[in-house]
Amino acid sequence: MTKPKARTAKSPPPPRRSPGRPTLSNEELLDKTLDVFLEHGFERTSIDAITAAAGVAKRTVYLRYGDKQSLFKAALERAIEEWIVPIETLRAVETDDLEETLLSVAHLLVNNVTSPAGIRLLRITNAESGHMPEIGAFTYERGTARTTVYLAELLRRRLPGLPRSQCDGAASAFLQLVCGPSTTMAWGVDIEAEEIERHTLFCVRLFMHGILANAKRTPAAAAKPASTEARELREENRRLRQLLVTAMLETASLKDGRQK
Repeated sequence: MTKPKARTAKSPPPPRRSPGRPTLSNEELLDKTLDVFLEHGFERTSIDAITAAAGVAKRTVYLRYGDKQSLFKAALERAIEEWIVPIETLRAVETDDLEETLLSVAHLLVNNVTSPAGIRLLRITNAESGHMPEIGAFTYERGTARTTVYLAELLRRRLPGLPRSQCDGAASAFLQLVCGPSTTMAWGVDIEAEEIERHTLFCVRLFMHGILANAKRTPAAAAKPASTEARELREENRRLRQLLVTAMLETASLKDGRQK
């Protein structure tokens, strides 16, 4: 004889949501907020416009962020954190060839900064950093500064003869070189993808030519004793004086020829 199955208690039905506007997560609210700020700018954006776009009550915005400026900073900082290329991503494209590595790193950085999201963020950070300098500082600290440190460390690993100070300066110069088109595009000038690629390749090769020449020159100069450097300098001065004398004699000879 089989036992009857025990009755299981039914789980209570989920509570009904009270009618009203759906509650957005902070991430969703910040995404909607940034879209409005990017379209209209900080000054022309109102809390009413943000709540209308996000579909939330004004009270919700004030409870979470207090005022428009705090909301703007939170939305922008979230977007910057998501947009910046992580250092781990840059390390992942390294190869044994320095030029190949720098070209891959440049492609990642340039594609990111010239993307529609990158250009929009660049425009709004440039526009608002004047009266909110902490926005510019945040962008620099999270993006440019960290990337510069990584590039300087990469150069020190690959070019051990290059002084630390020169690695730091070279890393900053590399970023300025390869990311140049983003500034032009932020001004509203369209640049074709092919032109950006040509610019990137040219800048990487130009950088490599300069940095390698400097790396070869620096250790050799450091290894020479002061007496050797002084002797070479005297010899170079003597050679230059001789060239100058020869040039003066030739000029005088040409003048005499014309007068005769």
